[in-house]
Amino acid sequence: MVELHDGPALARFALCGDGTVAAAAGAAFGVVLPMQPCRAAQAGGRAALWLGPNESLLLAPRADLAAVADGLARALDGLAHSLVEVSDGTVTLLVQGEQADLALRAGCPLDLHPGAFPVGMATRTVLSRIGVVLWRRDATAWHLEVAPSLAAYARNFLGEAARGFPTG
Repeated sequence: MVELHDGPALARFALCGDGTVAAAAGAAFGVVLPMQPCRAAQAGGRAALWLGPNESLLLAPRADLAAVADGLARALDGLAHSLVEVSDGTVTLLVQGEQADLALRAGCPLDLHPGAFPVGMATRTVLSRIGVVLWRRDATAWHLEVAPSLAAYARNFLGEAARGFPTG
């Protein structure tokens, strides 16, 4: 079974900076930023995804946007960094169910087996022909960040990929 849902409205921030920046941002954001490649960390409804060396995607409830922006600006003042609010650059799709990974495998070139892509792993990749950020939140739940203009395509692709799966 595979369930597709639109995710909640999120505040999103692209952060680039060294370990000092990551430590200061993590303290202000309330989530220790992952330093291990392709990992995510979460606490208190917020998440930080490692996207590259010195690059993280910070996610928080949309209602927290101003507070997060202010807190990060204060914490990072004087540190060499780049912080860009990118909330409208992507939307969230949630893919859940025992066969969610099979639907994703229909269009993703990564090995999504739990041994290769464990819970807590996050990375940029492609789904069919579109760029996404893919995060395995638990054994049967996935979080995708996709451009708003391509979200319908991603939903339709995943729906079609899951169409032949049992529904219960």
